[in-house]
Amino acid sequence: LGDKEDGPMTKVTKDMIIGDLLRMDPEMAGVLVAGGMHCVGCPSAQAESLEEAALVHGIDPDVLIARVNAFVESKQ
Repeated sequence: LGDKEDGPMTKVTKDMIIGDLLRMDPEMAGVLVAGGMHCVGCPSAQAESLEEAALVHGIDPDVLIARVNAFVESKQ
């Protein structure tokens, strides 16, 4: 991911680490929370992939990734 000055953000994938995404775009936290991921401040979020965290919380990873990517696309 990058900001608008670096060009468009790349597509988010299931293997991306939540902590990395939040460092790149703190606004991502709102999307994750809205998707049922209430753990964005949890220490585990710093090392867990989106897929791992989604499965732990009983969330379909594909649905979560679709929401996150829709958010990314809306910012471009």
